[in-house]
Amino acid sequence: MSEITTIGLDLAKHVFQAHGIDAEGTTVLRKRLRRGQVLAFFSRIPRCVVGLEACATAHYWARELGALGHEVRLMPAQYVKAYIKRNKHDAADAEAICEAVQRPTMRFVPVKTTEQQATALLHRGREQLVRQRTMLVNALRAHLAEFGMVAAQGLRNVGELIAIVRDDGDTRLPDVARQVLQVLAAQLEQIEAAIAALEKQLMAWHKTNAVSQRLASIPGIGPIIATAIATTVADPGVFRSGREFAAWLGLVPRQNSTGGKTRLGGITKRGNRYLRRLLINGASANLLRSKATKADPWVIGIRRRRPPLVVAVALANKTARIAWAVMLRQKEYQPRALAA
Repeated sequence: MSEITTIGLDLAKHVFQAHGIDAEGTTVLRKRLRRGQVLAFFSRIPRCVVGLEACATAHYWARELGALGHEVRLMPAQYVKAYIKRNKHDAADAEAICEAVQRPTMRFVPVKTTEQQATALLHRGREQLVRQRTMLVNALRAHLAEFGMVAAQGLRNVGELIAIVRDDGDTRLPDVARQVLQVLAAQLEQIEAAIAALEKQLMAWHKTNAVSQRLASIPGIGPIIATAIATTVADPGVFRSGREFAAWLGLVPRQNSTGGKTRLGGITKRGNRYLRRLLINGASANLLRSKATKADPWVIGIRRRRPPLVVAVALANKTARIAWAVMLRQKEYQPRALAA
């Protein structure tokens, strides 16, 4: 058997599929592997290029195979899909991965460290808890509104409703309903405490990470957004420009151009939805509260031509480009006047 130079490995929970070729492109390996056999198999073969789809557990396997001396390359799953010839099954997926990893124009995903994945988990856990908090707040408001008790909008005003629920002397609320709503109120307070604990951990990580601190110097980016970008973008050098980074986040117009005629639509909404939402929310808050942003001629000009949400998305696009430059140059953000 010729020496294997490239392997496409289709990941799974228990049964993995490997497809290997030699230097001439001839198939020399088709093998199914159980989860416990993967590392033992790759430790026995010569060092080669191993292609993986950037899916669940991909970064773990990339680190493990890289420790064995192999050159591991992660690829977005949607870029690999085009190389599946006919029906989809494990062997076809592994062959497509092996084919895609050799393409000179293929885009690869940097392998994350355990620290980056752990910090990203803080964000995922916080996001899930925030969704649960929103569900409980909406439920509490809706149930109490059925009995004629409402409070002003905003999370800070939910305390008034919780006080009503815990006031046994308030006869407007039946005892059976009060017991149920007290359970919801207790869950809401537990989730609030859990969110505060996660945010405390994120702040502690932010203070020890130089990249995150540099990102926080940009207007519209706070510790939450800064830590999210720092953990998600392992290597800013994979993007050729700030525009490419903004396009990766889905903050550029969708194109449907042909015949030399350019047709632009709404933003593509591709890439990391969490980062995109954070940047747009940060831009909206910056437009609302920052006096310097309100006085910016670029913002004033676009506000005359576009609706508020479009202005926020445009500012988020600009912020993303600045963030890319700050990460690449390893310098804090300087306002235009200071830079001049």
